[in-house]
Amino acid sequence: MPDDSPRPNSPEARDAASIIHPLTNLKTHLEKGPVVIEDGDGVWVTDIHGKKYIEGMAGLWCLSLGYGQDRLVQAAADQMARLPYYHLTNHKSHSPVIELAEKLLEIAPVPMSKIWFANSGSEANDSAARIVWYYWHAKGKPEKRKIIAHQRAYHGNTIAAASLSGMHYNHASFGLPLDGFLHVTPPHHYRYAKPGESEEDFATRLAEELDTLIEAEGPETVGAFFTEPIMGSGGVIVPPPTYYEKVQAVLKKHDMLLIADEVITAFGRTGNMFGTTTMGLQPDMLVCAKGLSSAYIPISALLVNARVFDVISEESDRVGVFGLSFTYSGHPVAAAVAREALRIYDDENIVAHVRAMEPHFLGGLRELLDHPLVGEVRGAGLVAGVELVKEKTTGEAFDPADAVGPFCNDSAEDHGLIVRAIGDTISFCPPLIISKDEIAEMLARFRQALDDTLAMVQERGLQ
Repeated sequence: MPDDSPRPNSPEARDAASIIHPLTNLKTHLEKGPVVIEDGDGVWVTDIHGKKYIEGMAGLWCLSLGYGQDRLVQAAADQMARLPYYHLTNHKSHSPVIELAEKLLEIAPVPMSKIWFANSGSEANDSAARIVWYYWHAKGKPEKRKIIAHQRAYHGNTIAAASLSGMHYNHASFGLPLDGFLHVTPPHHYRYAKPGESEEDFATRLAEELDTLIEAEGPETVGAFFTEPIMGSGGVIVPPPTYYEKVQAVLKKHDMLLIADEVITAFGRTGNMFGTTTMGLQPDMLVCAKGLSSAYIPISALLVNARVFDVISEESDRVGVFGLSFTYSGHPVAAAVAREALRIYDDENIVAHVRAMEPHFLGGLRELLDHPLVGEVRGAGLVAGVELVKEKTTGEAFDPADAVGPFCNDSAEDHGLIVRAIGDTISFCPPLIISKDEIAEMLARFRQALDDTLAMVQERGLQ
């Protein structure tokens, strides 16, 4: 068998000797080492050995405008030279963050009042959870602290955001979730519907499940519901058409806040500027990050409506100060880069491009439904999941121990395509600038990986 361990003193070996990697098996990494990426251009990246890959995941769902956006580089350089840092505490501000906030309020999918800035989606979701508690405390209902999210949701990795998340690996051995964070069935019809249950009936059942949970916990103790318009790290789950209509009726009944986590779906990913529009949501708060700067620099934003802001404003006056703070909130360089990214979305008409590419992307993936391993293809715009199954007729899943999805992921890399295996769902989230020809090349490489995976499955007698 080939020796895959890093060569002594190679960049791979130096990495394994010095870095703790997120979402990685740390022990395996010591033996395997990383793929070290050296540079990027458009939708392509090149490793230190000169091998080129199509970056089919836009990094971590984030590099929306691709590599080589000189305007973003220049925006950072110009701002770095002018004012490399200033803060927003104690009544201070600067022009880049003011201009960015004004633009975000202008393009918000529902009316919003103010913007809170942070450095990551995790921080922004954590801030949203804290504002939920602050809001209800100010309303004289401090017991209304419980927050509901979905099983398999991913809302980040701070303490509160990880508790919001419904992933076992966010919780296992960390002593999470914290008390008061609850989870309901994800709206994935293919995997969670009962036999013969229509999408409409499935959506009704899940809304009733939510209502039952709130009643059991006590509506006077439940303050908010967090949701991704389309669940990303849970496997690109697209809810049935009536799901959010029914859920929002339950939230209104119990006087709860709705927070839309648009860390992945904002800025054109779903074929609209915001996934909130795509899925018909009316959130009280909206979180965005990733595509906000096209990942060229860390920044996130929490959009807060007047219902919430007016209450927390009064409470901060009573307390004397609003107690949330991050040193780098609204960092001027990050704000300048994000503002320029929003100009590029407009100037290059990125949303229209996504809509034009969607039939080639999703249509091409759906052609793979004839493959013996493919059970479901789901997605919107330029984000999709391809679920690999043991039995196509019944949707029977492979045993997770068989690691079919990870094998397919590794095979795709062998063919020069970076995707992401979420269990046995292979997810795609390419840069929004991807062309028709690049989509065709991406799909051709993925079909090769599928065929390799099928050969492995058949050789091992797994199907």
